[in-house]
Amino acid sequence: MNIRESSQDEFTELVRGTDEVLVADELKQQLSAGKTLEVKAGFDPTAPDLHLGHTVLINKMAQFQRLGHQVTFLIGDFTGLIGDPTGKNTTRPPMTAEEVTANADTYKSQVFRILDPDLTRVAFNSTWGDKLGARGMIKLAARYTVARMLERDDFDKRYKSGQPISIHEFLYPLMQGYDSVVMRSDVELGGTDQKFNLLVGRELQKQYGQKPQVVMTVPILEGLDGVNKMSKSLNNYIGITDAPADMFGKLMSVSDDLMWRYFELLSFRSLDEIEQFKRQIADGKNPRDIKFLLGEEIVGRFHSRADAIRARDEFINRFQKGALPEEITEIELNAGSSGIPIASLLRQCGLVSSNGEGMRMIDQGAVRVDQQPVSDKKWIVRSGFSGVVQVGKRKFAKIMLN
Repeated sequence: MNIRESSQDEFTELVRGTDEVLVADELKQQLSAGKTLEVKAGFDPTAPDLHLGHTVLINKMAQFQRLGHQVTFLIGDFTGLIGDPTGKNTTRPPMTAEEVTANADTYKSQVFRILDPDLTRVAFNSTWGDKLGARGMIKLAARYTVARMLERDDFDKRYKSGQPISIHEFLYPLMQGYDSVVMRSDVELGGTDQKFNLLVGRELQKQYGQKPQVVMTVPILEGLDGVNKMSKSLNNYIGITDAPADMFGKLMSVSDDLMWRYFELLSFRSLDEIEQFKRQIADGKNPRDIKFLLGEEIVGRFHSRADAIRARDEFINRFQKGALPEEITEIELNAGSSGIPIASLLRQCGLVSSNGEGMRMIDQGAVRVDQQPVSDKKWIVRSGFSGVVQVGKRKFAKIMLN
């Protein structure tokens, strides 16, 4: 349900967890006037699945939506064909139209786990991008200079180091800015790495005689390692389509310090409530109990409250009481006459990616058979063996060797 608060309360809620608001006074003025804002955020469909790092921005869209503003989820099927050069030190190969279309369909189904589908406008920038044509693109390019483009940090670094910059890469921020012109947006949301592109939109709106949009950037969420940006390529991510138990377990692996960052950027709880949690821990409450609340909230958002409770109870049973999960994959293997070395067994069962990783897991005390630690890396597992093999806290297999 949409609600409208006092303009100051509304402003405080909307800037929560943001990195920068340009220009904050303009946003305050529009809220004070009671205006329903046109809010846009663009997503290039570069991968088929979204993770919690993406949802920082989508959560901010949901806040605007709950406060009664018009939110547009813009799928960059046109800009995706150009390829976003942000943060790249080389020219990124453009995606194919087929890849963009397939990923865009997946995005639409996933964002409505957060946004209200009845209140969300979904747009594709190919709608106006395709209509520009060569003549329109030339006119648009005439509105921005090469000198201004080279003010962008990644372009500047590549230019000074002699690395090539393709002309089509300049078109990306121009087209993102043109999106704001066509949509007459009042507010554009983006990650901190998108600041330059968002400001291009603000500048182009001025040139087209429009009131320039407010630019609101949100921080980049750190992954499970607490250091690097959440990314599938770094395997430090939590996917919004992850199974409830996996999602809960990953959230519980977040450090106690990083937990507050996740509360700030991912939770819908009030800032006062989060501050109360901090006071409770200062007074002696176990941080794990507060982390449970975070896990329940996030899992419940993408699955259901019942799924969240089951995931919590399973986590407690498995990791705090030493119980095994209810469902464990069963695997039968042929040991042959010479048996299978333990590291190879772990690899063949999919519990590790290589024999070397299996050896390292044994060295780290992360391998158990029937809940008993394994320390002998030379162990040969022979025909007739049957038992539950565990690697780390979340990988299990019930193995039988013939």
